[in-house]
Amino acid sequence: MAKAVKKATKKKKKIVKQVSQAHAYVQATFNNTIVSVTDQQGNVLGWASAGMVGFKGPKKATPYAAQQIVKKVVDNIESYGVKEVSVFVKGIGGGREGAIRAFNTNGVQVTSIKDVTPIPHNGCRPPKRRRV
Repeated sequence: MAKAVKKATKKKKKIVKQVSQAHAYVQATFNNTIVSVTDQQGNVLGWASAGMVGFKGPKKATPYAAQQIVKKVVDNIESYGVKEVSVFVKGIGGGREGAIRAFNTNGVQVTSIKDVTPIPHNGCRPPKRRRV
């Protein structure tokens, strides 16, 4: 009976790139808040959502939840050395301003804020009128 011999393999050391400037995308809906941080090319460095932090139901769209989400994201991207972020906000939820303020309180400077909420230019046809 031959024994299976396991070969010792070396794991490649992960190189963490240093990113001083990044983009932060905040999606604030009525039901949830999602924050993701990317480098200048759009590669995601870290992200978090309200459910990931531990909020359930209507509490996910609150400013406090957004604050906790940003805190988690900043902890995740600490190894990249991010010092400045440009914030892109999408949606009309309660976590909009809370997320932006939280970046400053967690030691990341906000350089610019841009609203990228999609606005329909007379898009879809509305449903027909209800007859009672």
